[in-house]
Amino acid sequence: MAEGGFKMKILVVNCGSSSIKYQLIDMENESLMAKGYLEKIGLPDSFLTHTVNGEKHRIEQEVKNHEEGIQLVLNQLTHPEYGVISSLSEIGAVGHRVVHGGEKFSSSVLIDDEVMNTMKQCIPLAQLHNPAGITGIEACQRVLPNVPMVGVFDTAFHQTLPEKAYLYAIPYEYYEKYGIRKYGFHGTSHRFVSKRVAEVMNQPVENLKIITCHLGQGASLCAVDAGKSVDTSMGLTPLAGVPMGTRSGDIDPSIVTFLMKKENLTPDEMDTILNKKSGKLGISGVSPDDRDIEKAAAEGNKRAHLAIESFVYQVVGYIGRFAAQMGGVDVITFAGGVGENGIEVRQQICKYLEFLGVKINEEKNHCRGEEVEISTPDSKVKVFVIPTNEELMIARDTMEIIKK
Repeated sequence: MAEGGFKMKILVVNCGSSSIKYQLIDMENESLMAKGYLEKIGLPDSFLTHTVNGEKHRIEQEVKNHEEGIQLVLNQLTHPEYGVISSLSEIGAVGHRVVHGGEKFSSSVLIDDEVMNTMKQCIPLAQLHNPAGITGIEACQRVLPNVPMVGVFDTAFHQTLPEKAYLYAIPYEYYEKYGIRKYGFHGTSHRFVSKRVAEVMNQPVENLKIITCHLGQGASLCAVDAGKSVDTSMGLTPLAGVPMGTRSGDIDPSIVTFLMKKENLTPDEMDTILNKKSGKLGISGVSPDDRDIEKAAAEGNKRAHLAIESFVYQVVGYIGRFAAQMGGVDVITFAGGVGENGIEVRQQICKYLEFLGVKINEEKNHCRGEEVEISTPDSKVKVFVIPTNEELMIARDTMEIIKK
């Protein structure tokens, strides 16, 4: 137990519209005690996968809402057989991942009524994600009424973007009326990775120009100059930037109106096409999953091959752009499911970057999910694989705020 009787076990919660992901972290040594994923909330076949010491326990139980879900999670943490705490009083705080904080939150905050109201005002900016986050917080407050809660926002790290980077060239009144601007996402991941790579390089983050590539089903890049986000690839929503598993990434805006007229689509139908049916799935016609696409490409599927090529090409474009905007780059990092495991993808991206003086060691690049420098000693730009840990970042923020 830490000073002042503060309990160092922090529950990190990430609520989706029908899911809850969680980790219990012992902050004394930042060790993971248990983690899990509850899926299909509100459906009769909902189930929870709870993992302790690599051992998985599957609990099949109908969970009607998030409150029941949180209760089920807590039951596993205190389970007589495989529980990791003897009572809920051992949980010192709960850290919540919240997708959109708009312009209201530039750092993590202790959640009170005022914060909750402000988060509700941000719902129009993230109608898919924020309601679930708010529901999860309210459920936790009911089940753990005396435990402090902290909100950690995906957008907060990018609140340092300058106006020239975040404003869109549309009538200014829409920014004033609706807050339409670039917000960026994956901020917790970009912050964790940029801090971590500076530690690994034994350099102050303030001395480095870093480009962090969070490449997974959702993908975004971030230009981090002196520890601050100065630009990022995602925009008002997580739809912008590079092509993703099912999201289109950047397209000519007129495609939207053109298709709506031609196909007689409603705004919601168009939104579904761009968010759920585009990206690598749209081009390949195979799957949104890189593993399936790579397999199909290896078997000679031209569209699958094209989906990978297109993704690599767009990632490289953003790296080049950010390097120019920062006036150089010292280090490039790869994180996320594809970034951490995509040996071929990393190699292809780095091949394009040889003009920047990037050289990679192919043997070292042959790694999955581990922290490693993949550039050669004479590479002008250092290149690292740094597995992200958003949950740990959330737990650290939570602990810092609770201690204060």
